Amino acid sequence: MMYMTATIELQPVTSEDIQTLWKMQLEAFSELLQKYQDYETSPSAESIDKVMARYQQPWTHYYFIMAGGQKVGAIRVIVKDGESKKRISPIWIMKEFRGRGYAQAAIHAVEKIFGSDNWSLDTILQEKGNCRLYEKLGYHRTGSIKNINERMDIVFYEKNSTESGR
Repeated sequence: MMYMTATIELQPVTSEDIQTLWKMQLEAFSELLQKYQDYETSPSAESIDKVMARYQQPWTHYYFIMAGGQKVGAIRVIVKDGESKKRISPIWIMKEFRGRGYAQAAIHAVEKIFGSDNWSLDTILQEKGNCRLYEKLGYHRTGSIKNINERMDIVFYEKNSTESGR
């Protein structure tokens, strides 16, 4: 069976790109921040210093998601030495580019780079589209849900290639 996915490229983020990355992150998550009023954990409420500190972690890999020569989003992959579990946190697509398969293509691309087994991520339980996307890609709910406030909960996902039949 053949699946059509968007054509993207992952471009590693450099230290000179941090301001652009941060501004994109603030814009991409601003509607969710307004909707859920989550000023403690929202990527839209983070300082540029926090993004830079993450970028400098040896286990963090940031990539711009590129399509047609444009930055349509970004993804952060966490791969710590000695740990088999890899993590996506966060991934975003800019509002004007959503619904085109870019997030799905980016996740497939990082799985090709870092291996398809032992992934984790989390998302807002109330954002059903995000949950559907991750479940379609073979991620399963761990059963763990963290309440953030009266409007919002975080649901945790894992993916192991042996479970998803890959």
